[in-house]
Amino acid sequence: MLTEQDKSFLQQKGISEEKLNAQLECFKTGFPWLKLAGAASPGNGITIPTEEDEEKYLAAWNTYLNGNGKVIKFVPASGAASRMFKDLFEFLDKEEKNAFIETFENNLSLFAFYKDLKEAMSSSDSNHPSIKTVISTLLGENGLSYGKLPKGLLKFHKYEDGSRTPVEEHLVEGALYAAGKDGEVYVHFTVSPEHRPLFEALVKNVVPKYEAKYGVKYEVSFSEQKASTDTVAANPDNTPFRGKDGKILFRPGGHGALIENLNDLDADIIFIKNIDNVVPDRLKEDTVKYKKIIAGVLVSKQKQTFEYLRLLDSGKYTRAQLQDIIRFLRDELSCRNPELKDLEDSELAIYLKKKLNRPMRVCGMVRNVGEPGGGPFLAYNQDGTISLQILESSQIDKNNAEYLQMFQNGTHFNPVDLVCAVKDYMGGKFDLTQYVDSQTGFISSKSKDGKELKALELPGLWNGSMSDWNTIFVEVPLDTFDPVKTVNDLLRKQHQ
Repeated sequence: MLTEQDKSFLQQKGISEEKLNAQLECFKTGFPWLKLAGAASPGNGITIPTEEDEEKYLAAWNTYLNGNGKVIKFVPASGAASRMFKDLFEFLDKEEKNAFIETFENNLSLFAFYKDLKEAMSSSDSNHPSIKTVISTLLGENGLSYGKLPKGLLKFHKYEDGSRTPVEEHLVEGALYAAGKDGEVYVHFTVSPEHRPLFEALVKNVVPKYEAKYGVKYEVSFSEQKASTDTVAANPDNTPFRGKDGKILFRPGGHGALIENLNDLDADIIFIKNIDNVVPDRLKEDTVKYKKIIAGVLVSKQKQTFEYLRLLDSGKYTRAQLQDIIRFLRDELSCRNPELKDLEDSELAIYLKKKLNRPMRVCGMVRNVGEPGGGPFLAYNQDGTISLQILESSQIDKNNAEYLQMFQNGTHFNPVDLVCAVKDYMGGKFDLTQYVDSQTGFISSKSKDGKELKALELPGLWNGSMSDWNTIFVEVPLDTFDPVKTVNDLLRKQHQ
């Protein structure tokens, strides 16, 4: 039973009682496994552009940038970088050296934050501080506070004129592939409320430098994950979990909640890329080239889609033209429906319009090198059709031998390299919240105050939250994917 205090709290967060009850019901019923048709692969859902194709798509994107479309670069950047320093925190706790700590210690001077670290330790009594003192200074509040800062604000790369954070690398990228005809570059970061002032201060400080260097004008905006997208935590018996204060506990609903932030943006085309997947300037050429290529694929396929939608709207189409549209859906958008042969022309036109008139995304895919995370699949939708989806391992039934083999034998991996078209053929904005598959979340076990709880994750941003989009997968080179998961990843040659 909800108390008056509960109802007031829900109202404060912008969460209805219906939504709360629906979430609690998810704990009882769980989420269904997805039905798979196969792992996407080259020739079966993944496109590998030829050199001729690449030139065509680069030209298409450059033409688009000279038009009136508004392009935004969207970077999820919330959350502390504590996982990046997990090994260092463990060392402070146990004081047991291992290979990871030795690598960190022996290469200190190679890190972009080394100069700041030395300055922070200059008041130290010892000329040869212990590794424990070094790590404490790096992570602790009396030093650089890296243990509490988000990745976007950490120094990743060294340059002759100083070091750059991932925020700065994303600003530079924006200038190189997303600048409009008047030189405007729109970049949007999603941040946590406690870190927002730090992001704003950094951007204010560095923007003039990069505007002068690249001859552009930045419009940088920020948003936070909405309280209304938090999800309820449950006890093992599926009743609402309450904290020590007696309030129902809500937790952030995962990055799928950011579909709301994406939906609030006023843009025609939106690039999406994780905050930690950046490289120094000397390696940016491939990143920039393939960002332009996947964007060129997007605007080319969108143009064809719009032509087909206007034809369907006119009512003046032939059977042969309808067959052309079916082939486009099947071959270009990998959307298949075995039942189409039974439809009359008028029914077929309605079906085709419904399938074409939705948001579109092109996702870069890299060859699988054993990284954990999502992969490209052909999956069944609730209407019986088959389409391309990015799936996480938690969405696949590992007890199904056939599905397990599909997952293990997948040739490609999702590096979170997306470009999205979010307006319809009439120029109106799609409501992106209407294209989410609410049946693709998952439940995990957590604890709070020493008590077990169940946590509910919303469908991931590029997983279930974009389930009903039209999707194209394009192979991109592995060197466009250089994420930083641990602090020692910054020692890889790609980040030096």
